[in-house]
Amino acid sequence: MIGSKPVVCVTSSTNNAVFPEATREIQMTMAYCDAIYGAGGVPVVGAEHGAEELSELCDALLLTGGRDVEPSLYGEEVLNDTVKTDPPRSEFELALIREFMACKKPIMCICRGVQMLNVALGGTLYQDLVEQCGYVHSDKDIRHYVYAEPGSILHELFGEKFKTNSTHHQAIKQLAPGLKATAHSIEGIVEAFEHESLPIFGTQFHPERLSGKYNDGRTPDFTPLFRRFIANAGAYAEKQL
Repeated sequence: MIGSKPVVCVTSSTNNAVFPEATREIQMTMAYCDAIYGAGGVPVVGAEHGAEELSELCDALLLTGGRDVEPSLYGEEVLNDTVKTDPPRSEFELALIREFMACKKPIMCICRGVQMLNVALGGTLYQDLVEQCGYVHSDKDIRHYVYAEPGSILHELFGEKFKTNSTHHQAIKQLAPGLKATAHSIEGIVEAFEHESLPIFGTQFHPERLSGKYNDGRTPDFTPLFRRFIANAGAYAEKQL
């Protein structure tokens, strides 16, 4: 905590998933940090070093979106050339997940983050929804309905049915042990999960792009979801005092 504000480790992307031979650069979409700060937290960008130290410094972890999780991590070979991976990022995020879960600190997962945590806990993924399922979920202009399960965080905050964005070509196939699906698309794709016993939740869609100044009026403003995450982080931090 810094004063009354929880500190959140925010994972970063790099340029190497697209340009593997380029000098490695950390990249960050500001909407993630804006959402954390706007909800009352202090974002700290995790730059692929010091997973253990970051888990001690920070009160919570935000696993962000980005390129694809390596199929080798869930026992498969690369399906086609749409699959673009970044092994060093995945290795670091696996370490972060282990450290933050060991401390039972809150974790919020978005898009790739949902897939990463699912794989870390033993789940699998659809590598390409178009080829494997015939679904297109990767159009940034799409807004589609999501159906939330009663008793879930999403249902509490936004009701049974609401619209979200859709910018992914991969998705959860087999849900990992310990996770429960809390929202689906009309096709049955897992759009959100919560952990059965730990303060962990995630969305396949991108709520940071639909929060505050980024909201275009076609969906709910998802700021309350980030406020819930920050409230969880604050509650954990206060217990340690």
